[in-house]
Amino acid sequence: MEHISAGLIPGTILSFKDTIYAYYRQHARRFPWRETKDPYRILVSEIMLQQTQTERVAGKYEEFIVRFPDFAALARSDLHPVLEVWQGLGYNRRAVALKETAVRMVREHNSRLPEDLDELIKLPGIGRSTAGAILAFAYGISVAFIETNIRRVFLHFFFSDREDVKDSEILPLVEQTLDRENPRDWYYALMDYGAMLKTKLPNPNRRSAHYTRQAPFEGSNRQIRGMILKMLLSLGPLREGELIGKLNREPSRVRTILHEMQREGFIQISGATVTIR
Repeated sequence: MEHISAGLIPGTILSFKDTIYAYYRQHARRFPWRETKDPYRILVSEIMLQQTQTERVAGKYEEFIVRFPDFAALARSDLHPVLEVWQGLGYNRRAVALKETAVRMVREHNSRLPEDLDELIKLPGIGRSTAGAILAFAYGISVAFIETNIRRVFLHFFFSDREDVKDSEILPLVEQTLDRENPRDWYYALMDYGAMLKTKLPNPNRRSAHYTRQAPFEGSNRQIRGMILKMLLSLGPLREGELIGKLNREPSRVRTILHEMQREGFIQISGATVTIR
């Protein structure tokens, strides 16, 4: 489709929306978080979906909601059971951030998630994309935002002959094409179309200026961090030397990771004993 530097012409916008909605009407994906407008549940799903495939999230979301049905339940829980349920999703910092947000919601907001973009972005683990999704899906508020599937759609339709496209070039088009009467379904439709494109074409996101290949997981610090948490969750508190021995990794590297995890709020090192915080 035509990309006009001064903006999209009305006919282009209409044709684009027709294409996206036509696909969505036939192929809308079904996920449990799409069946609710509860702000807490939308927040949980959006934090889980950061850097994690929807199929993996679908297997954990309902388990998490059953265990922690609202902000109050999550806020009063210890971190240990939260991380237990989170296992398998990776990027465990998100679980810590989600619990910290729950505590703040109970203490400062009467357990109600703000309906303001700037206020949401102040919360742990919430950037513009997550905040925009919460506003659209929980409150029906129209805010332009970009996530990986949305980016893929706009690169495919409007930047097919370009490399190194910046999100700052895409965002105005997201704004122009927004369905302001129904941002919830519109963003779901965009995401589903983007997910389809990934399976049918060479990934358009490779032409984004922000595209980076994920570093190998095997042997990474991220892998070691996950192993540490898994051991502590299953075995309970461990002596630092015992933990290092079980990991069979270079001791100084493990100690550096342990101290990072302590600073981030995952674990507590008391004397020579390591526990989940």
